Amino acid sequence: MAEAKKKIVLIDDEIDFLEIMKTRFLANGYVVKMTSNGSEALELVRKEKPDAVMLDILMPGIDGLDILKKIRAENPLIPIFMMTAFSNEERRDIANKFNATDFILKTNDLQIEIDKITSAIATSSLNRR
Repeated sequence: MAEAKKKIVLIDDEIDFLEIMKTRFLANGYVVKMTSNGSEALELVRKEKPDAVMLDILMPGIDGLDILKKIRAENPLIPIFMMTAFSNEERRDIANKFNATDFILKTNDLQIEIDKITSAIATSSLNRR
């Protein structure tokens, strides 16, 4: 029996970047769900029960760090990768405090990031058994 495809939820207010990420993850065999709305993000994660989440740090309305805190309160083991176009040590420190799995600098070439996520999902799957 074939192993089920891994599911990832992408959360970013930049629609064009979401589409780039979606295309790359689909090409790497993932099931992809996404939202550009921070208010919908937590409900999407609850509903989809993904294997990993990619979450933009800076979002209008509900900030990515607030979403991180809420997801962590409900699911402490899911890999959550915080994305940013800017390096900000204060935000990075806050995200680390709430156990962000890693940080991803937004680029159009996501293969290194996809490899990091694939590795984190494999490790997380072992920990959930």
